[in-house]
Amino acid sequence: MANILVVDDEPNIVLSLEFLMEQAGYKVTTAEDGEQALACVESTTPDLILLDISLPGISGFDVLEQLRAQATTERLPIIMLTAHGREVEREKGMAMGADDYITKPFSTQALVEKVRQLIGEEAS
Repeated sequence: MANILVVDDEPNIVLSLEFLMEQAGYKVTTAEDGEQALACVESTTPDLILLDISLPGISGFDVLEQLRAQATTERLPIIMLTAHGREVEREKGMAMGADDYITKPFSTQALVEKVRQLIGEEAS
């Protein structure tokens, strides 16, 4: 069972994503800030990360940058999942190495399909 790390400081978003990913058949780990996310990745590398940009402490962009700088996580699938919908932010996220950039609100079905695609599973 693939492990998804959900990183967001908004409890309602975390609960929603946790439920959605568990219903899709994934094990879910959560982190509420950037430092916690990096510690989770170091202890047990997930198969994919859903990463918010606006986090207390280290931002999602900083987390992305740090993970891409390490050989063990440079190819780890990361989807930026954020309320920041400006094109400049999307371009920044993609240029820094995000595998996708999805703005809130989002289609739950499209998100699950994207996760399956990035993990390498067939879409149902």
